[in-house]
Amino acid sequence: MLLKIYPDNPSRKEVEKVVQILKDGGVIIYPTDTVYAFGCDIFCSSAVERICRFKGLDPRKARLSFVCANLSQVSEYAKIDNATFKVLKSALPGPFTFILNGMNCLPKLFKARKEVGVRIPDNAIVKMILEELGRPLMSASVPKNEEGDYEIFPDVLEKQYGFLADVVIDGGEGGTEPSTVIDCTDGEMRVVRQGKGVFEY
Repeated sequence: MLLKIYPDNPSRKEVEKVVQILKDGGVIIYPTDTVYAFGCDIFCSSAVERICRFKGLDPRKARLSFVCANLSQVSEYAKIDNATFKVLKSALPGPFTFILNGMNCLPKLFKARKEVGVRIPDNAIVKMILEELGRPLMSASVPKNEEGDYEIFPDVLEKQYGFLADVVIDGGEGGTEPSTVIDCTDGEMRVVRQGKGVFEY
């Protein structure tokens, strides 16, 4: 199902439809400030495993990522010292994924690894979804196409991945660059993947 939601003024009624799908254990494809991504409730193991199977990831070994509404939500699931908090506060929301040490309250599948990737996308649709849901979304970017690029058109994504996603949100054309990934797990900040955005601290 393709569902149009305008990024400048998201319809709460349409967002509530998406949130109900997530609460029912569904998988969505949604826009971010970088590329389109698969998403599901981090506490729904079957949906997380569904995305992992499709992406060829072993949830016990892969470093899984999730998106949050704000830093307060991030701090519920990941350890953040004062120095790291200041960096995150200045960089987020934005096109960055920070790898942090996880906390004990993480869902079972995320506890298999001690670290998690955390994002706060600068996108009004995602923000409203997260606020309505009240907890983070497990997130995994859609695969690249045959040309080695990320698909930017939601109607094409619906045709390609409608068998996996219960709804594809049409939030306009997507981006072509993934997030920049920064590892913060050992007290240092190292860019491990350069993507969209310039990380400075």
